[in-house]
Amino acid sequence: MSVTRDDVQAVLAGITDPATNGPLNASGAVKALTVDGGTVRFVLEIAASRAAEYAPVQAEAEKLIGALDGVEKVTVVMTAHSSPAAPPDLKSGRAAPSGPQKIPGIDRILAVASGKGGVGKSTVASNLACALAAMGRRVGLLDADVYGPSQPRMLGVSGRPASPDGKTILPLRNYGVTMMSIGLMTNEDQAVVWRGPMLMGALQQMMNQVQWGALDVLIVDLPPGTGDVQMTLAQKAQVDGAIIVSTPQDVALLDARKGIDMFQQLHVPIIGMIENMSTHICSECGHEEHVFGHGGVAKEAAKLGVPLLAEIPLHLSIRLAADGGAPIVVSDPESAQAKAFLDVAKHLIDAGSA
Repeated sequence: MSVTRDDVQAVLAGITDPATNGPLNASGAVKALTVDGGTVRFVLEIAASRAAEYAPVQAEAEKLIGALDGVEKVTVVMTAHSSPAAPPDLKSGRAAPSGPQKIPGIDRILAVASGKGGVGKSTVASNLACALAAMGRRVGLLDADVYGPSQPRMLGVSGRPASPDGKTILPLRNYGVTMMSIGLMTNEDQAVVWRGPMLMGALQQMMNQVQWGALDVLIVDLPPGTGDVQMTLAQKAQVDGAIIVSTPQDVALLDARKGIDMFQQLHVPIIGMIENMSTHICSECGHEEHVFGHGGVAKEAAKLGVPLLAEIPLHLSIRLAADGGAPIVVSDPESAQAKAFLDVAKHLIDAGSA
C-alpha cells in the first residue's frame, strides 16, 4: 500500500503548531510537501526565534509519518527567514535594547572556544563544568555547538527537556551541572540542517527561555570557528571571558589565533588558554612523547599576556570517561588527568572568573 499526500496531511492535522495552537498543516508552516513513493519530504518554515520550540514538533512529525504504511523515509527540514529588527518600546519611545544583555540569575558567562574542530573543546567544557560544581559553584553548561552537540553524551544525560507552559524550557541536570543542548531535542544520528537565522534563534532561546535558575557561572561550549553562533553570543549576551583551547601544532594554533582575534573584535576578554593533548606518556614504559609538538600554546599565551591555564595530557582515560557519560573529574577525581581540570577550576574561582 502506497502512502498519499492526504495520508500525510491527516497526520499533520493532528499535530499542534506552537505558534497558532492549531493544526500544523493549517498554519502555513509546512512548505514543499512531496510524496515520492515511500519517501516523504517537507520544510517547516518558522520564525528563527522559535527554533528550539519547534524541534519537538519536527521529531513528532517524523515519528508519526514514519509509522504510516508504505513510508520508508521521512525528511523534515526546518528553515527560517530573517527576523525583523527589534520593535520600539511604545511607552518610552525608544528601541528595544539590542546590545549585550545580562541574563537574569546568571552571574558570569564563560565561553569555551577553539578556532579548529577536534581539539577537545567539548571535553574541556564538560570537565571544567563538573570540576566547578564539585567545588561548590552553581554551574550551567550550554551546548551551543548546534551542528555537533556532544554534551548530552559526555554528561550522561538523555530525554527531552519539558516545557510546561510552551514558553519556558526546563533544562536537565547531572553531576551538579544544569545542562541544555539542542542535542536533547533531536535524535543522536539526526543532522541539524539549519541556516544562520535558525542558529541564532535557537541560541537566543537556549539562553533566555531556559529556566537556568540562579547560577554562579554559565559555561558555553561553542562550535569551532568564527561564525554566527559566536557572534550572536557576544552581541546578545554579556560574556565575561573566553577560554581558548588548542592543541600544540601550528595548524591548530593558526585557527586559534583567528578565534582570539574574533573575541578581541567583539570586546570579549581572553582569560586564558589551554593546551590539550599536550603530551603522551606510554602506559607500558612511561616514556613521554609530545605527539603534536609542545609549547606552542604557552608561547601564544605569553604573547597575549594571558595565563596558560593547563597542559592537558593525551590519555585514554579522558576519552573513555567522556564516551561513558562521566567526565574524568567525576569518574576518577584523584587521577593526574582530573587534577589538571580541577586546577583550572580552582584558578578561575581564585581569580573571580567563576
